[in-house]
Amino acid sequence: MDDYVASARSHWGPRFTANGVPAADFDRVMADLQSWDDWCATWSAAASVHENLGMEALEEGRLRSAGAHLSTAAVVYHFAKFVYVRDLAQMRAAHQAAVRCLDAALPHLDPPGERLEMPFEGSTMYGILRKPDRPSPHPTVICVPGLDSTKEELRATEQLFLERGLATFSVDGPGQGEAEYDLPIRADWEVPGRAFVDALIARDDIDADRIGVWGVSLGGYYAPRFASGDDRIKACVSLCGPYTFGENWDVLPALTRETFTVRSRSKDEDDARALALTLTMNGRTSSLRCPTLVVAGKKDRLIPWQQAERLHREVDGSDFLLLEDGNHGCANVLAAHRYRTADWMAARLKGPR
Repeated sequence: MDDYVASARSHWGPRFTANGVPAADFDRVMADLQSWDDWCATWSAAASVHENLGMEALEEGRLRSAGAHLSTAAVVYHFAKFVYVRDLAQMRAAHQAAVRCLDAALPHLDPPGERLEMPFEGSTMYGILRKPDRPSPHPTVICVPGLDSTKEELRATEQLFLERGLATFSVDGPGQGEAEYDLPIRADWEVPGRAFVDALIARDDIDADRIGVWGVSLGGYYAPRFASGDDRIKACVSLCGPYTFGENWDVLPALTRETFTVRSRSKDEDDARALALTLTMNGRTSSLRCPTLVVAGKKDRLIPWQQAERLHREVDGSDFLLLEDGNHGCANVLAAHRYRTADWMAARLKGPR
């Protein structure tokens, strides 16, 4: 396989299956995939199998099965496009398929989901709200993806919060998913974050006093940056996020640098590097006053764990979970952090009011 396919497998392999790609699909696709040029089309073909099964189940009235098939199709289509910026038309087609499949799945998930639209700076941001089968108003976790993840990838994360009585609101912010075509990556995530909170508190089924935020990878920067500028956030989790994204620019995989360059609307890598340096918690940590949990893996090859440790040191009273064998996102050691994180968030948002 070429260097780009090898890089995708080595850096992100465990993440695929942790977030919903069937292990058999991963093994079958990766066994034959040799060229990055074929990445998007090959994974899209794998996704279409699940989409067809989902549509068949819908036609036959097997709605729970339809939801399962279509949500699986959505995440497989997502990984067809996730860092495939070589052919933007092909990438966008795969992304549109991911959105289409998740939208079709939403009424049939357990619990179901609702698509929300939020006007923002002349464009629109989108999110998926899911609520536990419990009396409202619900405490809620805003789930923030990273550079190459989107709301279509977050079903497994949502489920753990939902099982603990927390609603989830998985979003695409600037530079992410459905927002990436009109809204470039930006550092001041307290601004789009405010729009997400405003959308939630306008509803009568969400508890405005019990809203948390969780973010992974670059979302692990967006989440604390967001919380540092909005005191309506009552708890924050940063999973493998950078303190300053541009500090390790030269050691990032080429796929990551190219993706950031495209989604930030930078004219070249030098321009992108300069922008990446503005994505920083420097000068912001004293404003992050809500309970905060910082999670990192010592074997993270994208974001050095010392960046997470710095965030922990500078945020008074924060908790720190450092996993010796954790990779980027710690998808290879799920049992060591996912349940603990969900328990931590539930304790902060469901305690005495």
